[in-house]
Amino acid sequence: MDITGISSNSNLQSALGTSGSVSGDQFLSLLITQLRSQSPLDPMDNTQFLAQLAQFSSLDQIQSLNSRMDLLSSMEQESVTLQQLGQASNLIGHTIDYSDLTTGETRTGVVSSVSLDQGFVALEVNGENVPLGLLLSVHGEQPAQ
Repeated sequence: MDITGISSNSNLQSALGTSGSVSGDQFLSLLITQLRSQSPLDPMDNTQFLAQLAQFSSLDQIQSLNSRMDLLSSMEQESVTLQQLGQASNLIGHTIDYSDLTTGETRTGVVSSVSLDQGFVALEVNGENVPLGLLLSVHGEQPAQ
């Protein structure tokens, strides 16, 4: 029975933590430890070494791709918010119907301005911020000034 193998395996599990996933730095550290710990009389097989390097390269590329996807998602959300802000600005001066956030009743008022409230587009109507999602209808043409 190989007791050191069991010990190494439990050390590996504790190094990985509860998630069981390995970051690029952890993978590289484990690979270097493995190379240092190998027997000079029985070194690691070249195919195993190349396979581990390929896995490391794949892990690095996947992490890079994930970072780019996160950036793309963030940029897309910002684009949607800017489009909503632009569309909502066309409502300034128009009379709208909207659902009251607390009572759920339909209220009417004139949009006096548009703003971002905690990342969401809000219309200022009757002195209060109305989230764009509560807009029910827009009445006809803009009133004459």
